[in-house]
Amino acid sequence: MEFIKDKYFFWGIITGLLWTSFGVLLLFFLLSDASLEDSINGLYRQKRLGGLISLAALINLPIFFIALRKNKFAFAAGLVAISLALVLLIAFLKLNT
Repeated sequence: MEFIKDKYFFWGIITGLLWTSFGVLLLFFLLSDASLEDSINGLYRQKRLGGLISLAALINLPIFFIALRKNKFAFAAGLVAISLALVLLIAFLKLNT
């Protein structure tokens, strides 16, 4: 658990969050003609917002494997941590609606 104190762990969390956010925005702009707010509300009402977030989180997978190949284990652990947080968010969205 020493890697949690490493600054690259937090860089992994930030990188995973930013790339997932970029993926969500990219999918919104590519697949929706409505505004961003209307798209989010529509997907939330249709119970599909979790699916969109999970698709966008797939961007983190190649970054994770590149980090492992370069022996950046703390960075990869940060990516895993943000992925687990996203799983909890998706589960909350699926159970709450």
